[in-house]
Amino acid sequence: MCEMIETVVSNFGFLSLFITMILYWIKITLKILSKNWTFGSLIISNIILLCFLGIRWYNSHHFPVSNPHKLIQKFIKICWVLTSIQFCFEISTKENWLGIILTPVTFIIYCFNSFYIPLQFQTIQPLIPALKSNWLIMHVTVMLVSYASLICGSLLAIAFFCLFFVNLPWISAKKKQFLRKLDNYSYRIIGFGFPFLTLGILSGAIWANEAWGSYWSWDPKETWALITWILFAIYLHTRYIYGWSGLKSSLLGSLGFIIIWICYIGVNLLGKGLHSYGWLL
Repeated sequence: MCEMIETVVSNFGFLSLFITMILYWIKITLKILSKNWTFGSLIISNIILLCFLGIRWYNSHHFPVSNPHKLIQKFIKICWVLTSIQFCFEISTKENWLGIILTPVTFIIYCFNSFYIPLQFQTIQPLIPALKSNWLIMHVTVMLVSYASLICGSLLAIAFFCLFFVNLPWISAKKKQFLRKLDNYSYRIIGFGFPFLTLGILSGAIWANEAWGSYWSWDPKETWALITWILFAIYLHTRYIYGWSGLKSSLLGSLGFIIIWICYIGVNLLGKGLHSYGWLL
């Protein structure tokens, strides 16, 4: 019964994210819908994703942390945080153009989760002893917020880089103003996510010492997390100290998008180590 409910909620999540993506593109490009349609669809998608995580939590009887059998939650959680960031953005700025950038990425992540992950990584299994730690709960939660924020900020940097060289009829009239918005919000969102990344790495080190007796083991995941931290530290340093902005910053931010996904998913699926699942190789 619980598995059937989980499947139904998962299907509704897929449908709601798809509809949300279509509505945002219609609203931004054709301008024939009110904000209530897109914002309402976003809220529904966010609630469905939260319900899905709640059902997984209830069925597994523990906080939805990530081990080899919780890989499905890794993607659902990032989708939920991305929709939450978009929700907060629209509430604070009264603008909804971010949806045209975030909703396709969120939908693609959800599709990857639904259609590509092997069945053995979707089943619920008991946690191993090393994962039964409050430090791990803090580490997972904080890192999740950081990755979602940095992904969002990097996407805006990519959008800036693309629009800088491309003229679109529906945006050309206000291109300079919109580019400034993209650059500014990319900086602010990355600046928001960076402290969470720092705290996540530190809490992860404490948990690692508690679980394996070592704060740092140069595990591939740890190494790429450090690379991610260094890259975004350079991004923020060059903007704050040297006054970088525009194209130069967008190049760093765009590179960050690739690095984040290598760290968040690539290492787990391709590498070998304490964080690795290794089902692609």
